[in-house]
Amino acid sequence: MPEPTEPLRTTFTAVVLDAPDAHELAAFYRRLLGWTTDQDEADWVKLAPPGGGTALSFQTEPLFTRPVWPSTAEAQQMMLHLDFEVPDLDEAARLAVAHGAVPAEFQPQDDVRVFLDPAGHPFCLWVRTDT
Repeated sequence: MPEPTEPLRTTFTAVVLDAPDAHELAAFYRRLLGWTTDQDEADWVKLAPPGGGTALSFQTEPLFTRPVWPSTAEAQQMMLHLDFEVPDLDEAARLAVAHGAVPAEFQPQDDVRVFLDPAGHPFCLWVRTDT
């Protein structure tokens, strides 16, 4: 097959997280981020950020295995993580915990806080330090 000469034309629309229960995980992120539900089906929920942009979707996966972070060779490794820039790291961390996030035991940087969502997916809250 010949190599393509042009890149694929796309619009990046969403990141999809598998979970044991799409609705439960979507509810966590809806509370945490304040995003609205754009699509709600039996095993699928899509949240839309205010003002547009890339959505966050959730799909029920009956065989979901909770990832471990930091990764180990013996356990399900994370496949991706989400990064959210925040204006105040301490306040954002407080709210994340209040909404049900769990701080990860290992915190690699002073300007980043790593959390685990209810399904175990790591996500980071971070502040810009290059002002």
